[in-house]
Amino acid sequence: MTKNIFNLDILYNIILIIKRGDKVNNIVRLKEITIQNFKNVKMGQINFINKRKNYRASVLGLYGQNGSGKTALIDAIQLLKYALCGNQIPSYMADYINVDEEYAKLKYVFNIKSFDEEYEAFYEFNIRKEESFEHQNIVVNNTNKIPKLVIFNEVLSYSFQSNSENKRKETLINTNTEKIFVPDLKYECLIGKNSAKNMELLVAKNIIMNSSRSFIFSIEFLNVIRQRLDSNKNNTEFIRHLKLLESLVNYGNFELFIINTSNTGIISMNALPLTFKYEKNNSGAVGQTMISLENPTVIPKETVDIIKNVISNMNIVLKQIVPGLTISLKELGNQLLENGEVGELIQLMSNKNSKDIPLKYESEGIKKIISILQLLIVIYNKQSITVAIDEIDSGIFEYLLGEILRIISEKGKGQLIFTSHNLRPLETIDKGFIAFTTTNPSKRYIRLANIKDNNNLRDFYFRDIVLGEQNEPIYETTNNYEISLAFREAGDMIGS
Repeated sequence: MTKNIFNLDILYNIILIIKRGDKVNNIVRLKEITIQNFKNVKMGQINFINKRKNYRASVLGLYGQNGSGKTALIDAIQLLKYALCGNQIPSYMADYINVDEEYAKLKYVFNIKSFDEEYEAFYEFNIRKEESFEHQNIVVNNTNKIPKLVIFNEVLSYSFQSNSENKRKETLINTNTEKIFVPDLKYECLIGKNSAKNMELLVAKNIIMNSSRSFIFSIEFLNVIRQRLDSNKNNTEFIRHLKLLESLVNYGNFELFIINTSNTGIISMNALPLTFKYEKNNSGAVGQTMISLENPTVIPKETVDIIKNVISNMNIVLKQIVPGLTISLKELGNQLLENGEVGELIQLMSNKNSKDIPLKYESEGIKKIISILQLLIVIYNKQSITVAIDEIDSGIFEYLLGEILRIISEKGKGQLIFTSHNLRPLETIDKGFIAFTTTNPSKRYIRLANIKDNNNLRDFYFRDIVLGEQNEPIYETTNNYEISLAFREAGDMIGS
């Protein structure tokens, strides 16, 4: 599936080359997430289905005051991507477990469609923080102690229906056992009876757990199952199980994207984090790359054409969003990469009014639009794509943001999950696409009740902040007099 990966940076400069034959042609959607003891969310459940009206696109905009669990949702989706890709989860995520709890629990529900078949898949796991020691044969004052995150009690279940068969929800893999996994009948189906792989997988399970990875979606476990495909081509149950696993693996690697607030920070430092999925004819590419805007950047030769194609694709929409603006890639000649291979020295340029200037001189809002635009194009056109963006409004003119979200929600095909402080989208997209955080950590996410079709959701939200008409409070009230007094007291401390 993975054809080419360059650079060792896990967040950026990772490109996967797609060939048509590599793809699993199923449509996967996130349907629901349940979060427990994760960051400031004691318990939160959010469903991504618009129950008010049926749209092709799945959009969820999450609103609420600072520190109320919006970013926790995006981080939970980021954690899912690490798991589905079989990647090691960064150690900093161990600190996301609620400080009052020993572990956090996350559960994800997916809808998967394949021709005349449909699955509802349930993937859940717990995470806990452990402290380990760096590889050193002595311990000095605990200075070489490092935290790590451990995934445990993974469970994958699903229900199934087709034109000829319906299956109720059943557990496929449950790792909460001293065995490799249960149920035993599913183990025999996927791995085989008395398999010589038993001891190998048992050792692998322990190693994978200690390396902060998912066991179910690890390359070691999946390859054991994949190797049995030829001998099980006529085994309907085996094929169905494998199709489910491969659909989720494909989704995690090629169709699930997370844009967090670090992107905005990188842009402010004059670099462009470009995330994209591009396909044409029988091939394409998906990934992330970071291009310096301060100075020309050296990139691998094979990446130049990919970025050119992505830019050409974006320019079709960019010149409509920002009238007359396009961007281009200026090639400045060959230069050696750190690994000794020949790369291309390039610079991103802004083209407007027949003048070319380096892109670094454009506003941060334009840079932000450019960094996510190709993914918005994919959401508009592709059903099996999920993009989660934290603080989508950062730096973008509110009227333009509202119009872009309205177009995607009404005419798009994919799935967009975003957080925002800008309230303009409350007036432009369907009310069923909006959810809110509460001040109750044990029930963090709600949909507003008693909203009528003729209500302005923005006004309704403001009114509820003041009057508190929902079952759960959505704003922790502040006192203007106390705030003013606090400013005055702080001023007395520093002098007039």
